[in-house]
Amino acid sequence: MRTEGVLAGLDPEQRTAVTAPAGPVCILAGAGTGKTRAITHRIAYRTLSGEISPRHVLAVTFTARAAAEMRARLTALGTAGVQARTFHAAALRQVRYFAPRLLEGRQMPELMESKVRVVGLAAAKAGLRTDRAAARDLAGEIEWAKSSLVEPGEYLVAAAKAMREPPFEPARVAEVFAAYESLKRRQGVIDFEDMLRAAVWGIEEHPDVAEQIRAQYRHFVVDEYQDVNPLQQRLLGAWLGGRDDLTVVGDASQTIYSFTGATSAYLIDFPRQRRDAVVVRLVRDYRSTPQVVGLANAVIRQARGTEAKLRLELVGQRPPGPEPELKIFPDEPGEAVAVARRCRELIAAGTPASEIAVLFRTNAQSEAYEEALAEAEVPYVVRGAERFFERAEVRQAMVALRAAVRSVPGETPLVEAVVEALAATGWNRSQPPPGGAAREQWEALAALVTLAEEYAAEPEILPIGEAGRIQRDVSLSTFNDELARRAEQQHAPTVAGVTLASLHSAKGLEWDAVFLVGLADGTLPTTYAKTAEQLEEERRLLYVGVTRARHLLWLSYGQSRAPGGRARRPCRFLPQLERSTSRERTPVDGSRKPDRRPIRVSSCRICGATLLAGADRKLGRCPTCPSDLDEDLHERLQVWRASTAAELKVPAYVVFTDATLVAVAERRPTGPAELLAIAGIGPRKLGQYGDAVFALVAGASPDDLAPKNFGN
Repeated sequence: MRTEGVLAGLDPEQRTAVTAPAGPVCILAGAGTGKTRAITHRIAYRTLSGEISPRHVLAVTFTARAAAEMRARLTALGTAGVQARTFHAAALRQVRYFAPRLLEGRQMPELMESKVRVVGLAAAKAGLRTDRAAARDLAGEIEWAKSSLVEPGEYLVAAAKAMREPPFEPARVAEVFAAYESLKRRQGVIDFEDMLRAAVWGIEEHPDVAEQIRAQYRHFVVDEYQDVNPLQQRLLGAWLGGRDDLTVVGDASQTIYSFTGATSAYLIDFPRQRRDAVVVRLVRDYRSTPQVVGLANAVIRQARGTEAKLRLELVGQRPPGPEPELKIFPDEPGEAVAVARRCRELIAAGTPASEIAVLFRTNAQSEAYEEALAEAEVPYVVRGAERFFERAEVRQAMVALRAAVRSVPGETPLVEAVVEALAATGWNRSQPPPGGAAREQWEALAALVTLAEEYAAEPEILPIGEAGRIQRDVSLSTFNDELARRAEQQHAPTVAGVTLASLHSAKGLEWDAVFLVGLADGTLPTTYAKTAEQLEEERRLLYVGVTRARHLLWLSYGQSRAPGGRARRPCRFLPQLERSTSRERTPVDGSRKPDRRPIRVSSCRICGATLLAGADRKLGRCPTCPSDLDEDLHERLQVWRASTAAELKVPAYVVFTDATLVAVAERRPTGPAELLAIAGIGPRKLGQYGDAVFALVAGASPDDLAPKNFGN
């Protein structure tokens, strides 16, 4: 393929990135703007033109999947031989190759797949009792420290400066960190951060190794540059050795892994650190409809902080699609049932199940959707986490609940019995623990309590003949049977199905239809986000979720976690859901319009969801809920509207819009209050047309209504 073929089909900004001269190039690429296309075509253009050799290129990304995709695209472009690897894979390859020289003939130490086992031993040595979740959190904290180039003796100061919330007292974490490093040395093993450090050490301390590596790799490309951590940046600097043939691509608005040590600072500072850098902004979004793009822009436009300096305003390139569906439900179970029903409808209408995703803030939220989809007979797959009932803490809790049947008095209310049984395992309802994994485990058990609340709140009433009715047994024993039923149902094998995933694990993926659920303050943003920086990262999480959708986007939350529970506020990052204090409302298209009028909240008369779109409020139902249109009345209303408009010499819509006619034909108002309940009809139109509408609803013919009865 000649260079002309490589340039064919590129938009002007992509072409600028591809043809930029050798040297530092920074591509700021918004979601769906073709960043992989830009960097692979840049490599192909430079190699096919003879400017560089493929074997001298190292392209680095963060996942094996992304690296494989890059290699496949480069091969299709006629550029074989380029090394496209993750940071870890590239470092491992180099350390293994140079190990005999660096280690004076000794073999490279074994690479641990996981820190958790050794961290657990280190914690015990430091006098800390930990379960697996606490060990995972300690391992995560040690990984952050090592990725941030922090040594055990420096941890206390570094953690305080970074405002970390470690799972134990910082001084105890520092002890575990030191013990972990000592145990590794004694066992002759290394972790992934050690391997990256070994690669850095090999280059920085061994001139012959540095010379050989730098002779091999002369041109560098780094994907997702907003996700690099200080250790990876140190390795990149060692590879470069002061040279500047570096292309980086990233999007500061998709920085969502700072808790692991990743920082967008290197992307933000790139133009300042390299004054001659070419900076290209890719803003044409080829993934999503203009409606989805408009919402994404509206969400991120409110961003503050350093990342907001590189905020991109995306421009949708696809044909128009449906407006995002914004729904509020009385509670989370109702939300899950509605989502499952809509998924089933989409699949029945021809959308492949694999092109639908339900995305949430934490993995603990998946249970309600696993259950609802299973009940609706919709296949699903859980990405990046175990199914709810397969999690170790849930299995252990179910064992404890079964054992509690023998020890808890039979008259104990169900929810109280469940809380008491879980407390015996060390779970404390009022004290969520610090640390991500421990918190996730706590929330999974809290979800079991929520299930108990639902089970107890809506007992089924069974008829027992003429004598009366009897309430269903809601004892701990029957609740255990219900949990067993759910677990068995959700263990059924699935093939390609609706994806259930957390927002973090959804990054880099896309679907035709995306359901963003649980958008309530306290869930998104999480209650654990306290600083301005943490809250901004939560906003970016929502932005990432919105930009996963190609065509259909549903956003929703339950006003309470369980039926009858405490009401919650909607996610503060959604301009469409702002209510009480804002003097401006930001529509889906992202434009700002003053609106001081109170917003009347109405609910679907069929499913109960809160209606936010004007046409939906007018109809009094969701567009997906079944219509009960009186077709004869609708036809008579149309005839009446036409004659009325002709008499008044105005367009027909000035009398009533099409949506208003449908609403009247569906709701059939018989009095002023019922007519005024239809959105868009006020006292003026009631006075003008009310009598005629009531007559038509009662069965009158348009011919029977004289013009003088229409009002003027």
